[in-house]
Amino acid sequence: MKIYLFIISLFFCGITYSQTSITGSVKDSKNQPIPGANIKVIGDSAGTVTDIDGNFSLSTTKKPPFEIEVTSIGFGTKKVAITSNNQKVAVALTDEENKLDEIVISASRTPERVLESPVTIERMSLQAIKATTAASYYDGLENLKEVHFNTSSLGFKSVNTRGFATVANTRFMQLVDGMDNSSPALNFVLGNLIGLSELDVANVELLPGASSALYGANAFNGIMFMNSKNPFDDQGLSFYFKYGQTSQETAGTNDYYDFGIRAAHAFTDKFAMKGNFSFLQATEWIASDDRDLTTNNTGSAVNPNYDGLNFYGDEVSTNLRGVGQGLANAGLIPQSAVNLLPNYNVARTGYREQDMNDNEVKSVKADVSLHFRPWANATEIVLQHKIGQGNTIYQGANRYSLKNFFMQQTRLEVKGKNFFVRGYITAEDAGDSYDMRFAAWNVNRAWKSDQTWFGQYAGAFVQATLAGQTPETAHAIGRQTADAGRFLPGTAEFNNALATITADPDLTTGAKFKDQSKIYHAEGNYNFKDQIKFAEIQVGGSFRQYELNSDGTIFTDYDGPIRYDEMGAYAQIQKKFMDDRLKFTGSVRYDKAELFDGFVSPRVSFVYSAGATKKHNFRASYQTGFRNPTTQDLYIGLDLGPFALIGSAQDNLNRFVETRNISVAGQSIPGVGSTVTLDGNDAYNNSYTLTSLQAFGASGNPADLQVANIDLVKPEQVQAFEVGYRSVVNNDLSVDINGYYNIYNDFLNQSRVATPYYGMVGTDFTDPAVATSVAALVNGDRRIYQVYNNSKAQVTSFGFGVGLSKKVYKDFELGASYNYAEFTFDQAKDPSFIPSFNTPKHRVKASLGNQNLFKNFGFNTNVRWNTEYLWQSSFADGMVPENVVLDAQINYGIPKIKSVIKVGATNLFGEDYIQVIGAGAIGQQWFASWTINP
Repeated sequence: MKIYLFIISLFFCGITYSQTSITGSVKDSKNQPIPGANIKVIGDSAGTVTDIDGNFSLSTTKKPPFEIEVTSIGFGTKKVAITSNNQKVAVALTDEENKLDEIVISASRTPERVLESPVTIERMSLQAIKATTAASYYDGLENLKEVHFNTSSLGFKSVNTRGFATVANTRFMQLVDGMDNSSPALNFVLGNLIGLSELDVANVELLPGASSALYGANAFNGIMFMNSKNPFDDQGLSFYFKYGQTSQETAGTNDYYDFGIRAAHAFTDKFAMKGNFSFLQATEWIASDDRDLTTNNTGSAVNPNYDGLNFYGDEVSTNLRGVGQGLANAGLIPQSAVNLLPNYNVARTGYREQDMNDNEVKSVKADVSLHFRPWANATEIVLQHKIGQGNTIYQGANRYSLKNFFMQQTRLEVKGKNFFVRGYITAEDAGDSYDMRFAAWNVNRAWKSDQTWFGQYAGAFVQATLAGQTPETAHAIGRQTADAGRFLPGTAEFNNALATITADPDLTTGAKFKDQSKIYHAEGNYNFKDQIKFAEIQVGGSFRQYELNSDGTIFTDYDGPIRYDEMGAYAQIQKKFMDDRLKFTGSVRYDKAELFDGFVSPRVSFVYSAGATKKHNFRASYQTGFRNPTTQDLYIGLDLGPFALIGSAQDNLNRFVETRNISVAGQSIPGVGSTVTLDGNDAYNNSYTLTSLQAFGASGNPADLQVANIDLVKPEQVQAFEVGYRSVVNNDLSVDINGYYNIYNDFLNQSRVATPYYGMVGTDFTDPAVATSVAALVNGDRRIYQVYNNSKAQVTSFGFGVGLSKKVYKDFELGASYNYAEFTFDQAKDPSFIPSFNTPKHRVKASLGNQNLFKNFGFNTNVRWNTEYLWQSSFADGMVPENVVLDAQINYGIPKIKSVIKVGATNLFGEDYIQVIGAGAIGQQWFASWTINP
């Protein structure tokens, strides 16, 4: 961190040259100052922004005469002639409702108005960031009409657009200054861990649909672009500090701190630097759902096989009569006592999630970038390094405490008027992260082995039964006896055991996971608009290499890192016809992954601008997209206890090997010993479906068993159709309507299968080998695997959205949106398919605000409502209830010290609510912030 502070300190060193100086002010039609207006010297790189009073000063090496251009969102553009040095100018901008006239880049990789974008696009401008009612601009993204959040924890929010998204949303891409900031090992975005500081955000653009034709494999269901400020244009020292409190029923009331600083300086018109640092600390939304994941078939009020959703360690379960038989075989109890034990499972006593981690959220981010403009043209060279370290909780197949999780990115980019070439490296280190479920299992086992615990439970149960106790009392006595001396949370014994186990990467005794994976990425783009006049043509391409390095704790990289490559190339043509009313965009991309055949993804779109002023814009588009299987889909090899995850790459099946113990009954099978060795090929090629095993367990009829025909994974494909309409009516009503229909083929899916320890699966139960596999299931000699495959069912999704924005009285602005989302598939073609749509069918959002209620004072409010929806994931399933959330903020500017004070609150008057089954309920949060931004 010292090097970052040193570099930032350099920003305060001054170098003076012979320059032209300009000062002035920018105001609106009511003579009110416009803060944040952009002033740009035409034909030169020099620029600046106005302060809170609307004042600015600017220096340039260009000599008069020349012109400056003044722009601000919500106002018209004005050019001013500069004729002398030290000239003072007063600029008045005209109000203009132009949310849909804002310029975006992402939709077509070329500047165009939102109004003319060929696809649905959302944008968060600097004004929107200032007005957000959330504690951070990233949290404020949830108020965009196409966005739904999947909140795993206070520090980890996952963006969901158009469904089929868990917390690990691998169908959504997030780019920060062009860099994909997904985790190299996990293949999804970890919120804003290495995103932008609030002070450095220039704008955020979001495409909610498929974008593979321009951005490749992972831009499948949506892509977000977070763009930072350029130190040539936005200079000075900025600062913010936030203090607040979070309040949740389980966690109580806790402090919240957030601090950030940005320093940027253009030393000359050829060299500039900037640096950012931010720090956040808070207390987690504690997950405390105690619902039982098992069925209580004992007839008693208390389930002895209780498996609480946010209790860990109680997943370790065994049949109590089987334990008794083992004790009888060892001569520890008489054979006659075995039948006193019930023929159902009991579970070890678990620990609450809140006891398995410190529930602290922490985030530290820093970045430094050097910017060079060595030539007179617009070419710029950028060298940047970003780091992020944090503590939060991630929910996948288990709940994971990400502790001191570290990511860094290094970028070198050369960009000009019509091109860019960039390369970057993303590297991560799991730090002290661990699996909380394994931590609980092994804390229990560090105190007392499973065999000893269950033996003591069974022995005490028998004694209590012989003494005439009821089964419920006998169970209570059995648990009390087995739990005697148990490590209790908060004690030195518990803390020491937890510290030892979370530092141990061997999951048979520990819980730590190791990861030092990397992504190497290079890409380029060239626009021929200066060479070719009849249409705008651009081409580009990219190359990426994954390097998986978990030392065998996540992937099957036991003998060294696993590497594989992806590459792609694209071309796009854009042409306007009919007096520039009809815009055609056509693009095509070819991608080739090392492990799969090549894939072509085209896109065609039309935008027609009707009306005398071309304000009525109709659009239609068709595009195909694809998604390559993730690193986990291919190379994971992770034992999670009740089941194991096995990736689908052929070489991964060969590398995944484990040894399982045969049951006592199993040892009576001819040719079967006390252990068996299984590998990934057994999981994929010799298994029954889990659903059919469950049906067989209920009926006892082998005919219910179905062979799991699992093919190796291949890329998922989508055909996306979209239509829309955008307009500004009567100069103050913005209208944005869209509808989409998606067809998914080879939908990437996860299935659970049951692999017998011996015998061969099949439906001919007269075959001795098949009969032996059935016997293995009856004896409990089977392993559950979660495997990766493509669904045989065709999946479709469809929906529409409406967004309206209007100034209703003076400067009061009212916004409202509605979104509908649904999906269909043929369950009969794939009975075990789990879609994990995880999206409400109906969502309504509204806002009301006025940033000029009176001098220097503004406010904003947001309200969100959604219907209940089914949540499906490998961790847990369940219904997420309907909820209504109200957020609000007020802000006051203090021009003399160039400051803004903001006070806000989220989930005002609301109860705790959830967005993810198994995650902590989201409570209330209030905050007060002080921002200095000259």
